[in-house]
Amino acid sequence: MTLSITVSDRFRDAAADWGDNRLMDDEEALEVKAEQALLEIEHLVADATDVEFTVEGDTIHHEPSSELEAFLERQAERHGIDPEEVLEMHVNLFARAFLDDRSEAGGPSTDDPRPGR
Repeated sequence: MTLSITVSDRFRDAAADWGDNRLMDDEEALEVKAEQALLEIEHLVADATDVEFTVEGDTIHHEPSSELEAFLERQAERHGIDPEEVLEMHVNLFARAFLDDRSEAGGPSTDDPRPGR
């Protein structure tokens, strides 16, 4: 079962921030952030170390492990929503993971030497 979710503005912004710090274009950064989020979710639920997914524009397509699929279906049934919506919520939880947010308020770091940062 392939699950397709739409990337949120929060996730897209976090991916752009992450990519800016690594000199990546937005498309490549979005794909890397999607992989990071999906790997974290799969690892927590199924102890997986690899994920199958593609990113097409604003949509992430993911082939979940059988363990994750069952987990998402249980949560979806419990809350009366689709498994895709559950996955989307979990992916959004990891939007800002792995970002170098050093300031206390979560804004840009004040010691960033780049202009405007």
